[in-house]
Amino acid sequence: MAIEKVREFFKKYGKDNEIREFSVSSATVELAATALGIEGARICKTFSFRSEDGCILVCAAGDARIDNKKFKTVFGLKAKMLTPDEVVEFTGHKIGGVCPFGIENENVKVYCDNSLKRFKTIFPACGSSNSAIELTPDELFLYSKSLDWVDVAKLPEE
Repeated sequence: MAIEKVREFFKKYGKDNEIREFSVSSATVELAATALGIEGARICKTFSFRSEDGCILVCAAGDARIDNKKFKTVFGLKAKMLTPDEVVEFTGHKIGGVCPFGIENENVKVYCDNSLKRFKTIFPACGSSNSAIELTPDELFLYSKSLDWVDVAKLPEE
């Protein structure tokens, strides 16, 4: 089970007991925000895109959308989402629980979007559709082994 893999991953950081599991689904931004009692923008969603040699994961704020033009400028390719089966193949996590933690596939490159930096803490999933962990954006960057901060998203007011 993916959440157990993520829990094991966080043990080395002493954060495995900080993973929250809910009795309700947190598979969407809205559901996660309700489960946590917070605004949806603080949910960290993980987008998964096809790349030439594998996949790119972009962690972004819950109210952010991928801007295709920005994505192409940063990565040099069109933003093409993975299928649900491809997501599992590359990350080991199913849609609704996709996160950048505990991924052993070297063809997965993780990036954090600047949309996350406006919050003190954010809540990414932990490998299941009813889990999350509270992290600072810098902790997310570190634990996800992110390669860089990028600007590939747009916010509702843009």
